[in-house]
Amino acid sequence: MKTVRLTRLPGLFLLAISCGLHAADKPNILFIAADDLRPQFNCYGHSEMITPNIDALAARGMVFERAYCQAAVCRASRASLLTGLRPDSTEIWSNGSRHKHFRDHLADVVTLPEQFKNNGYRSQAYGKLYHGAFKVRNGWNDPKSWSDPAWLNEPRYYYTEEGVRVAREVFARKTKAKGAKIDDWVNHFVLGLSHEAPDVDDDVLQDGQIALQGIAALRKLKDEPFFLALGFLKPHLPFIAPKKYWDMYPPGKVKVATNREAPKGATQFSPTSWGHPRNYTDFPNKGEPSEELVLELTRGYAACVTYVDAQVGRVLDELERLGLSDNTIVILWGDHGWHLGENHIWGKATNFELSTRAPLIVSDPRMKAAGKKTSALVEFVDIYPTLCELAGVPLPDFLEGTSFAPLLDEPERPWKSAAFSQYPSKSHMGRSIRTDRYRFTRWTRSNKSEKIGGMELYDHHNDPQENVNIANRPENAELVKQLTEQLAAGWHAALPTLKQNQKDSK
Repeated sequence: MKTVRLTRLPGLFLLAISCGLHAADKPNILFIAADDLRPQFNCYGHSEMITPNIDALAARGMVFERAYCQAAVCRASRASLLTGLRPDSTEIWSNGSRHKHFRDHLADVVTLPEQFKNNGYRSQAYGKLYHGAFKVRNGWNDPKSWSDPAWLNEPRYYYTEEGVRVAREVFARKTKAKGAKIDDWVNHFVLGLSHEAPDVDDDVLQDGQIALQGIAALRKLKDEPFFLALGFLKPHLPFIAPKKYWDMYPPGKVKVATNREAPKGATQFSPTSWGHPRNYTDFPNKGEPSEELVLELTRGYAACVTYVDAQVGRVLDELERLGLSDNTIVILWGDHGWHLGENHIWGKATNFELSTRAPLIVSDPRMKAAGKKTSALVEFVDIYPTLCELAGVPLPDFLEGTSFAPLLDEPERPWKSAAFSQYPSKSHMGRSIRTDRYRFTRWTRSNKSEKIGGMELYDHHNDPQENVNIANRPENAELVKQLTEQLAAGWHAALPTLKQNQKDSK
């Protein structure tokens, strides 16, 4: 395995003392993930959202307003976060990378939950933590990470009469030559409708079942140190949540995206083909979705976020009831963002802000800045060293992130000068840097080539929606040169120091 040394901040190991953590203490870790979750909560400034439980977690924790994944797609983002390595080290840049599993390239890497397991913790998982979410795709999980086999959902999605009818038809077409029984669709990964609102209880659907499993696990693990990972499936497509959550977002109160045009001057590599949404039977194979569908998908996404919020609340209530809150670090994150039509994109898999920025909330009972927000630039690759630092677990020497634990006490302290993400097109690799003010993306012919195919520059002071690419404007030539050098210098050069200069490129 390639070994990369972690650059540590001076004095970081003193954090355990300042927080009152002693060698014999082992704070629990409740590790909550959600799929395709953009920072669309009330606590992130979305007043239209009904997210009381996540907001309550934020009130006793910290909201990271600018947290970025390293690759905006499930497999690559999760592989990076859970190994503490960047995509160029995992060699998983997309869901279609030549390595289907990070251990194909890094057989002996010690993952985040595995590191806790190796240091006195019971490590257990329920739902989607790696790319595998269902029993039919268990091969994408990582048995070495867990003390017991990960619990995975059954693959069934649909519950309304129409949803079941369409799913059966899709399954019948795909298995016609194989002699499968049409009712066997529930045991297979079937994509039918893009959304539905079944009138069922929470626990009928997959995320309700994950919450139940998490509650049962807390009761079982309450007397020993645990790393409990819960991977909720929503708001990933199809947008399915119990009808009561849809009812919270009536059509007249839902605002659809207004910037549904491609950014002016965007490169040919920037757009996507909307490949995932187009797999669903009610999403057009080509062209634009209808305004009615745009509204329903926007409603459905919001309903799924509130449904996940309710499941998170159930688990946190049980944590409190068992008397574990005072000794448990809770972290909630989404693996990447999602476009709901913004920038003329439906889905993820881009280097835009909406794909790469995702929610991150951390609550540690010992933190000094509970209830605060930080605008510091942090990366998901930083989560591994952060949780180790907070729990007093040794840090492996191969990590490519930096613990942001000091921000939990001092949210306004100087921090990283940039966050790094990347995602490929069919022919080019896009490498993106997010500074305090700018997002700059450079497209090269291949992963290692320096032959440039295009550039993008978005000024977040004047254009927070990334509607206009200003990279080719003559007046920005010096700025592009500076950002190119900063991107080339890489993550090592962006690390915080005690004398960090936060001034962005001007």
